[in-house]
Amino acid sequence: MKNRFFLFCILFPSLIFAQITIKGNVYESNSPLENVAVYLNNTMLGTTTNKEGEFQLNVNDGEYELIVSYLGFKKINYRLNTANYTKPLRFDLIENENVLNEIVIKKTIYNETWKHNLASFKQEFIGLTNLAEDCEILNPEVLHFEFDYKQNKFTAFARKPLKIRNNGLGYLITYELEDFTKINNYVSYLGYSRYENLKGGKRKKKRWELNRKIAYNGSVVHFLKSLMNNTFTEEGFIVNQFKRVLNKKRPTEETIEKARALIRFSRIGSINVKRNIDNPKTALDSAYAIVRKSRLPKFEDYLYKSQLKQADIISQKDHQYYLIFDDNLSIVYTKEKEELRFLRIELFSKRTTPLAQTSSFIPLKPNIIIDERGILKEPLSAYYEGYWSYEKFANSLPLDYVPSVKLR
Repeated sequence: MKNRFFLFCILFPSLIFAQITIKGNVYESNSPLENVAVYLNNTMLGTTTNKEGEFQLNVNDGEYELIVSYLGFKKINYRLNTANYTKPLRFDLIENENVLNEIVIKKTIYNETWKHNLASFKQEFIGLTNLAEDCEILNPEVLHFEFDYKQNKFTAFARKPLKIRNNGLGYLITYELEDFTKINNYVSYLGYSRYENLKGGKRKKKRWELNRKIAYNGSVVHFLKSLMNNTFTEEGFIVNQFKRVLNKKRPTEETIEKARALIRFSRIGSINVKRNIDNPKTALDSAYAIVRKSRLPKFEDYLYKSQLKQADIISQKDHQYYLIFDDNLSIVYTKEKEELRFLRIELFSKRTTPLAQTSSFIPLKPNIIIDERGILKEPLSAYYEGYWSYEKFANSLPLDYVPSVKLR
């Protein structure tokens, strides 16, 4: 089964260069709070309040998600539209009555099981890419894990913001994890992040800038921006259209479960799916043949239109772009090859030579909106498979990142 990946981020970055100074105050019971984090989600713009609870941010005109965060208090998510800003903002924090932190502190045991769960979390959150090798969670002890065997559901909680040092991209990231869930092969996480540049000499900065360009090239953000600008073809993207249908060669789940039950009932040991029976002569032989076929993918994809144009994919109305295609998109980025690590983790793949990076865009609702800044307005409205699901947090950039030179 292909890995499917959802990334939940709510962000409205601005690409307009006129700047405005946003001022405000943060209080608790009318008393000013110092050292409250105030930042624009998933960007490098942020600050903390002073002794008087005051903060100040210089931002470009546009819409943002402003985060006001202080440990022990409920987080504030404020939709900031600079066009409507007229006077200093005021935020009154309320103490968080959620007892999760106390429960987590009492229940967390740093044993071998916790270490195993941490490794699983890093694999699904940080990822397995080349950049993931240089991405480190500095305070993993704040994490707590739960596993529900009945649902095959793995969840992670963090009682404090994660501090993540990405030595490959040159960022120190504060990540407030709101939710992390893995059910079977479906992974989703929701959080709020603030990026800061790491310190380094000219050589490091040059390497970081190169790695950032590589991470940006072929990414979802790169594709959506080039799609709206109608430059996606010249920037290296080939977009094809495909339909997904049930694989008729694979038995139904009910048939598979009955076959497994028969094999268990026979009491002849574990199920050996490698046992190949071309001409089953008994019910048990048939059961083995069925279980073997259960390894086939549940769905088959049929490509029916290649090299789509902009008009085949999106339409524009009232400064917004709408995805209008039927079924699903297969997106090939031709200017970079797959990493060797990707080949090693792909199920059913026997290739040893990297090809162009290929991803699938699977919509979950019609008329998905992309705003004029190139961001899906509803991140839950689609998910990604293939290479985009392989590139996880270690390959993430702040969404106000702009390549310093023209993409190759």
